[in-house]
This record gives sequence, C-alpha cells and structure tokens, in this order.
Amino acid sequence: MDTPRLVEKLLRGDRRALARAITLVENGSPELREIMAGLAPHTGRARTVGFTGSPGVGKSTTTNAVVRAARARDLSVAVLAVDPSSPFTGGALLGDRVRMQEHATDPGVYIRSMANRGHLGGLSWATPHALRVLDAAGFDVILVETVGVGQAEVEIAGQADTTVVLCAPGMGDSVQAAKAGVLEVADVFAVNKADRDGARSTLRELRQMVAMKDRADDEWKPPIVMTVAVRDEGVDELWDCLDGHFAHLGDTGELAERRRRRAREEVQAIVLDLLRSRIAVGDDGALESAAREVAEGIRDPYAAADLVIKELGA
Repeated sequence: MDTPRLVEKLLRGDRRALARAITLVENGSPELREIMAGLAPHTGRARTVGFTGSPGVGKSTTTNAVVRAARARDLSVAVLAVDPSSPFTGGALLGDRVRMQEHATDPGVYIRSMANRGHLGGLSWATPHALRVLDAAGFDVILVETVGVGQAEVEIAGQADTTVVLCAPGMGDSVQAAKAGVLEVADVFAVNKADRDGARSTLRELRQMVAMKDRADDEWKPPIVMTVAVRDEGVDELWDCLDGHFAHLGDTGELAERRRRRAREEVQAIVLDLLRSRIAVGDDGALESAAREVAEGIRDPYAAADLVIKELGA
C-alpha cells in the first residue's frame, strides 16, 4: 500500500491501515516522514492517560476497567500497552492483550502491544509516534500502560495529559517510590487491590506525601482513589478524577503547555537521532580523528566534540 493511500485509509478508521502504520513506526521505516506529514493536521484531539507503577500493582486490570468505563460513556478508546521485550524475538510478550480479551470484538476499542525493545524508561522509543498515529485515527481516549520497571517509571509523565500512579498494599516501601520520583509525576493516585490488608496504611502514607508538597492555590492536588479493579470497585470514582484533571488542565492552560513540551521533546529526540546517524555515517572521518586525538592526549573531549559538530555543519 502506498503511503498516501495508507494515510487516507487510516484517517477513515481502517484498522488494518492503523496496524500497518504502527508497525512502520516500530520498525523506524523511512516512510515515517510522509506518514507523519499526512497525519499532522489531524492530531491534538484525543486525551491521553498514562498508567504507571511497579510490576504487580494491577496496571492491566485497571486499564481494562477504565476501558469499560469509557465505553459506558460512549467514548472510543485506544490502548497502547508497552510490554517487556522477549529476550529471544525482541517482540512484545502480549500479556496485556491476554487480560483485555473482553474488548477484543468491540469496534470502539483498539488494543496494541508494543515491545519496549530494552528501553529502560517504561516506554518504547516509538511511543510518541504511535500516540500521534492513534490520535489521528480519531480515538477519543488513548490509554498508555507502561512496562512496570519500578524506579524508571517517570518517563510516562512526558507522554500523557494525565498520569495515574498505581500503588498496592504490600508492594514495597513507599519511601522508595518517593525517592524514585514516581510519586512526583502523579496527577491521580489509585490504591489498587484495596481489599487487601494494609490498604488504609498505604492510603495514609500517600496522603502524607501529597500534603508535604507546597502548592499554589490554583495548582492541582492529586486525589487518591481506592480501587479493586478486578471487581470494578472505585473505577467510576477514578474516571471522575481523570475528568476533573483534564478539565483543570484546560481551564488553567496547562494542557496546551504539556502538549508543547511533549512536542518539543519529540522534535529534540528526532534531531539527536539524525545527528547520531550522520556521525555514524562519517565515523571514518571527523569522529574517528577526534577520538584518536583524545586518546593520545592531543585534544580534550570537549574540544573534540566541538570539532565534530563543526565538521557536521550543525
């Protein structure tokens, strides 16, 4: 399928074209430039919610329950589940899609697993492009579920309008979570598996941590919701919190700022990739020469870097 035709079919809601486009994103296809150019005028409409937290807190189950809540409100939903990579094939293990089988035949739901390809920030490097594709495809809500890698989970905050941090009783020291910075990225907290012993203690610790941060009068204070996602308990309250945060972002202008910041980081990543590729192509020239001079003590690494940049014309 030629690229303009692919873009046209994707914008009309063709699921095969959507799947093909995300595959091209994952593979870093040369066609991405043309695809992104065709989709750009049709982006910026979907709201994006990220779910993060340590492995075992119930991210997939909670995501599944939130999909159900969104569909009950007649909203179309795309789920981007970033799975750990298989050590053998490099592909996604598809664990999240196994847990979301009830939505498999719903035309208003699209679920896609992506391998993180060893990326340590809980997301795949291709996630920003994939979100752009799903946005252009016309979904009302995009849910992003991260791998669950503990102390590296903060990256989701740069990709979502609203970040939900999931905690569970007995899942480890909350002080460790605070040190990791995971709690700082939360717009909403959900204490999942709230029917377990220790749930009230976890709730109390989170309230104390939220209260410790100084906030301006108009600054959002993350609410804490108690959920048992496997039984749909607390999910409507969680959805209300998501709605409340999205409305707050719109009222304060922070939504536009977050999306500008996201676009800035996406462009910066592309620029850096282009520079790396140019350096790699020319590594028998300026880079190799500069490295040799640094190794021999002729030039310091900063001066060598300046030389390489000058040679690139950057």
